[in-house]
Amino acid sequence: MTALWCEAAARRAEAEALAARFGLTLIDAPGDDEFLLVLGETRLELRQSGEDAPGPVFVDFVAGKAAHRRRFGGGRGQPLARAAGLKGGANPGVIDATAGLGRDAFVLATLGCEMTLIERQPAVAALLADGLARAAADAEVGPIVARMRLVHGDAAALLRTLPVADVVYLDPMYPAREKSAAVKKEMRAFHGLVGRDEDAVELLDVARAVARKRVVVKRPRGAEFVGGRKPSASVESKNTRYDLYPV
Repeated sequence: MTALWCEAAARRAEAEALAARFGLTLIDAPGDDEFLLVLGETRLELRQSGEDAPGPVFVDFVAGKAAHRRRFGGGRGQPLARAAGLKGGANPGVIDATAGLGRDAFVLATLGCEMTLIERQPAVAALLADGLARAAADAEVGPIVARMRLVHGDAAALLRTLPVADVVYLDPMYPAREKSAAVKKEMRAFHGLVGRDEDAVELLDVARAVARKRVVVKRPRGAEFVGGRKPSASVESKNTRYDLYPV
């Protein structure tokens, strides 16, 4: 279980609320944990120990890559939007069942989709909740994240109980290529914390049983289909493939 340390003493009550919501262990001082959640003055971040550790991991929907993609990502013509079925004025309701840091969900919310984000890893869910809360205070981004609802728990179980969505989106974690320069330190740390999604096949089958219109599975371009389930079609970009499973 990932520990949480409140570095900003004035935010102790917020740290206690985070620990209670996501089942985190709130500690009084940092120890020798490999991964540590730290609540600072301005944000929650994940820190990794060790000589070759990357910088902190955190969620920011207002600036950085999220802002660039929001402005220059290609709108409804980008592969993710086409895969999700954003044709014409259609704004399908989407469940992102493997939300992670929420980047793809934010893109779809930016384009008008009502999003439900499921994340089962407690530390990642806490990071995502913090990023959503900070973005909600921004005049431009606030209306976007208002379309994003976070649910913490097991996706396979939650998909059977949540209101039916038009689209279920899956981005199962696949093994990191540790020796590849294409894998940034930040993502290697993320892989180390989250691990592989060993139940990806089960999750795909559940998603296909509950989605109203389609299931979209994000994969590296050239990767095998999840569980050997051949999609009816795929939408490809330079490094990514979106496999489509219409209902």
